[in-house]
Amino acid sequence: QVQLVESGGGLVQAGGSLRLSCAASGRTFSISAMGWFRQAPGKEREFVAAISWSGGTTHYSDSVKGRFTISRDNAKNTVYLQMNSLKPEDTAVYYCARYGRNYYLRGMEPSYWGQGTQVTVSS
Repeated sequence: QVQLVESGGGLVQAGGSLRLSCAASGRTFSISAMGWFRQAPGKEREFVAAISWSGGTTHYSDSVKGRFTISRDNAKNTVYLQMNSLKPEDTAVYYCARYGRNYYLRGMEPSYWGQGTQVTVSS
């Protein structure tokens, strides 16, 4: 059974940084692409970033490109999202996701979701 557990969310001032972690269970983590999504109040869930199974390829939404970095440690079954230069509009619940393939293509839907972690950026 696949489980994804996010951590690292919290309250931060605009311009600050946070690092989210997602610990994954399951032997196939190292061959799965992983991603991060977010959902702000009253809005639909949106794609933030994705990373291939090896970490060699990453993708970002335009809204976070240059500020956020996705990475992974397959030895620890963990994927990270380093968030810098945070803005109030980054406030959302952030979800970790696992894809059914070892690569990511735009529009692919994940196979598994975590429960989410709240990130609040104050102005």
